[in-house]
Amino acid sequence: MGILIDTNIFIYREDFGVVPKELQELLKILATLKVEILIHPNSITEIENDTNAKRREINLSKLSTYPLLESPPDPTLDIFFLDTVGASNNPHDKIDNSMLYAVYRNAVDALISEDKELPKKASRLSLENRVFTVREALTYFTKLLPENEVEQPPALGMEYVYNLDVSDHFFDSLKGEYPGFETWFEKISRQGRKCYVHFQGKTISALLIPKDENEAISCEPPLPAKRRYKLGLFKVERGGNRIGELFIKLATRYCISNNIDEMYFTHYAKEDDDGLVKLAFEYGFLNVGKMPNGEAVYLKSLVPDPAVCETLDPVDIGGRFYPSFYDGKNVRKFIVPIIPKYHDRLFTDDNRGRQTMLTEFSGDFIVEGNTIKKAYLSHTPVQKISEGDVLLFYRSHDRHEITTLGVVEKVYHLNDANKIAEKVKNRTVYDFKEIQEYAKKQTLVLLFRSHFHLPQQIKINKLVELKVLPCAPPTMREIEHEAYLQIKKEGLLDERYTVY
Repeated sequence: MGILIDTNIFIYREDFGVVPKELQELLKILATLKVEILIHPNSITEIENDTNAKRREINLSKLSTYPLLESPPDPTLDIFFLDTVGASNNPHDKIDNSMLYAVYRNAVDALISEDKELPKKASRLSLENRVFTVREALTYFTKLLPENEVEQPPALGMEYVYNLDVSDHFFDSLKGEYPGFETWFEKISRQGRKCYVHFQGKTISALLIPKDENEAISCEPPLPAKRRYKLGLFKVERGGNRIGELFIKLATRYCISNNIDEMYFTHYAKEDDDGLVKLAFEYGFLNVGKMPNGEAVYLKSLVPDPAVCETLDPVDIGGRFYPSFYDGKNVRKFIVPIIPKYHDRLFTDDNRGRQTMLTEFSGDFIVEGNTIKKAYLSHTPVQKISEGDVLLFYRSHDRHEITTLGVVEKVYHLNDANKIAEKVKNRTVYDFKEIQEYAKKQTLVLLFRSHFHLPQQIKINKLVELKVLPCAPPTMREIEHEAYLQIKKEGLLDERYTVY
């Protein structure tokens, strides 16, 4: 992204006085976002006209430290532009018009100026959203800043890339696949990039190096510039802990928090069973192109495409556009009680008041907490529950509130412990001995995707007040669609991620 900075802004920054606080903040944000600040060549003319010789000399020398907009488009040849904004009656107007024309012709993304006439001219060209004062630019670009990093389980470290050892055996296969891997690794280390990393002993076992970017993807077919979250290096060496699923969950939460609609990664797909590709397809990544080096590009959209959703059933909508989900009248809604100790294990990322276990700090995971797809066992008398139905988990005994929303993926009615264990694997809070106890009766086995923790959790007294429930639910119970809409509204669920 390139932004023109007007001479009046430049003088504020480079003059002898203290830089105004708003401008200091803006420049810091632009640096963080890696926005290139450019100077229009005509700005040199404006500074050269300064009658204060000493200041002129100082400003011209400082101006040389900024890159110039190369070969800027010439507005004097564009009759429509001149008729719209008005001819240049003086040198100052000529400079303003030349800077505005650079925005108009998309030579730069935006212009920052304190000139009072420029916004009027910009409005005539429908460019009012690309010409800012310092204050307006501060507001706009602050929104583009990444929010605080998504919190990860203690067993998964957030580390600077430069603290990793590139000679670790974890990287051996990558060095073989990617010529120049070590050069790239050195480059991103110098950039101060961060990563999610898990160690087994002193050896890396899983790594994700993400990047918040806003640029075109030079694949075939090409993808236009757009803000996306790139999973730059996405590798899990050993299975069992569902870390790949955890990486997708963390990336999804980051995108939601930072208003990003797409994520992607590039990968040399294996001819045999490729675990990464299989996992990616489960959560809506599609193979959309090929990079010049032969890598496939796997892209995922988090926001539903209405036209595509019309062709999908509720379960498939939740898979294709996860974390989005279908919640219309065609699916039932259920309140599902869950006791605190099981809630803490199943929803480790809902850490509002959760007590972290000591083993988590020594590198152990609560595996069922890593997963997006989870399992719930119950002896509820409820029979009419189907794939695609919405589950609203109610934390009983202590907080007495609805905390989390999930969507049913598979439903089984079983009384064989081995069959139950085969279905739930390590996606449930129960060990095999507990499953054996459960299997003494006919057991409802729900495999579901965890989609959202409610931004505003809803206490039982509020649920009673809204007539959603008459009292705290002792067991799973169905609620009417209108009652669900009350929960959706009160819980502040973002409707961008719902299909109905």
